[in-house]
Amino acid sequence: MPRTEKLERVAELQERIEGSTALLLTEYRGLTVSEISDLRRALREADASFAVVKNTLMQRAAAAAGMELTELLSGPSAVAFVGGDAVTAAKQIKAAAKQFPSLVLKGGFMDGQVLTAEDANRLADLESREVMLSKIAGLLKGEMSRAASMFQSAQSGFLSLLEAFRDTLPAGGEEPEAPAAQDVSSEQPEASEVPAPESSPEGEQEDAPAHGSEEPADEAADDEEGKG
Repeated sequence: MPRTEKLERVAELQERIEGSTALLLTEYRGLTVSEISDLRRALREADASFAVVKNTLMQRAAAAAGMELTELLSGPSAVAFVGGDAVTAAKQIKAAAKQFPSLVLKGGFMDGQVLTAEDANRLADLESREVMLSKIAGLLKGEMSRAASMFQSAQSGFLSLLEAFRDTLPAGGEEPEAPAAQDVSSEQPEASEVPAPESSPEGEQEDAPAHGSEEPADEAADDEEGKG
């Protein structure tokens, strides 16, 4: 392969690496062109593309993208460039490996970590992103239902307390009746029972001369009796 063509191929691989969420590396020894085409179609459904690569060019492209994949690039290699859920893509490769025993999942790269063959196969045993999201949604829905039930129960308890408190109030919210006004006329004394007003000091002063005039009259009577 001419040098210019190699450089273009390395640049193309680097671009595909950097545009992928994960890489899954396989050994395709013994696979026919038809079987590889079937695997490509299956991975396309999982938002992944499958390409046969030359190990030296893939190593250069990976190094340019900041990855070290030398240990995984031995023998005939094909790479699944994953753009979607890595779990779904790994499941597709593992299912194809059961159909085509010569297909081997060698490892991969995801989230800044190199995956061994064991890691990659374990990834395929996980539940897909859609299933996990569905379960999380179910859990959240259950928690929301429980929270709503607790809120409703607390609300019912508050209303019960409010009802009990309202029962302690006067019926109908009426204000207590004021004491009946007493009959003022019955309590007032009759005119005959009203005591006579006491004489004022001025009246006493007016009567004083009268008493004084009586005393000389008595003294005159005594004088007449003495004379007789």
